[in-house]
Amino acid sequence: MNVAVLSDIHGVLPALEAVLAEPDVAAADRIVLLGDLLAGPMPVETLERLRALGSRAVWVRGNADRELAASARGTGKFVPDPIFPWAARQLRPADLPVLDALPLTVTLDSVLFCHATPRDDTEIVLVDSPLERWAEVFSGVAERTVVLGHTHMPFVRLADRRLVVNPGSVGMPYGARGAHWALLGDGVQLRRTAYDVEEACRFLAARSGYPGIEEWADYFVRNPASDAEALRVFSGPGTTST
Repeated sequence: MNVAVLSDIHGVLPALEAVLAEPDVAAADRIVLLGDLLAGPMPVETLERLRALGSRAVWVRGNADRELAASARGTGKFVPDPIFPWAARQLRPADLPVLDALPLTVTLDSVLFCHATPRDDTEIVLVDSPLERWAEVFSGVAERTVVLGHTHMPFVRLADRRLVVNPGSVGMPYGARGAHWALLGDGVQLRRTAYDVEEACRFLAARSGYPGIEEWADYFVRNPASDAEALRVFSGPGTTST
């Protein structure tokens, strides 16, 4: 079974459309949506596009999906990023049960999919995390392949004979421009879909109602942070989520 894995779309519809147009994604048996799908400039439009994938799509909950629903209800802790409460206000009442129903983990063909770790949707593990840290977050996990997102940086590594795959982020990459995703089938392929970021920024400026959309798109779409910058932030004290 060929599985396309899309993580951390964050409501960036042009990036999502670019990935969905990839022949290998169009031909995939399943499209796993690895969480943090809507918290960004076009949340409702992104949700509609993902729901149109129908039964091929397998959904997993990200911390931002859970927190977005809580923010829309006026409960829970709110992310300090200004676009987050704005995106929550765009959601319709009927959208909230969709987010509520998302599972923490899904297993397909003996591969476990989760957003951050199998036990928590906010934990951070990195490509250079020590084996002891990986053993901790995988405690009780039987699957020998785990696919996770959350940190927006693609990698493939072994952690004590367990294969760990991070597809990176479709909408808010840390590292190279473009939409990052993964293809699982005959092995693991980390993929990057290049698209016209200038056109994407113009599209977001015209279609998103977020007041700070031009600055947001410039930072996250046109000039994403480097992996080195992100690793420094994530490795700092007190960092547990993104």
